[in-house]
Amino acid sequence: MKLTAYSVKLRKTVEIAEPKIVTLKNGRKAVQGVAAEDPTSKVFRILGDSQVAEVEKLIG
Repeated sequence: MKLTAYSVKLRKTVEIAEPKIVTLKNGRKAVQGVAAEDPTSKVFRILGDSQVAEVEKLIG
């Protein structure tokens, strides 16, 4: 599974490079990183409860 997110700047779905898991104020988890195609574009994807464990395994 590749980590993807929608980039508003590029107007398309891109793969997340340098992903890291962050916790939002309300306790939800999200993945934050940069777009693999354009390192100046930051991307952000909010995770569902069922996705958190799977993404943590991918990131390491």
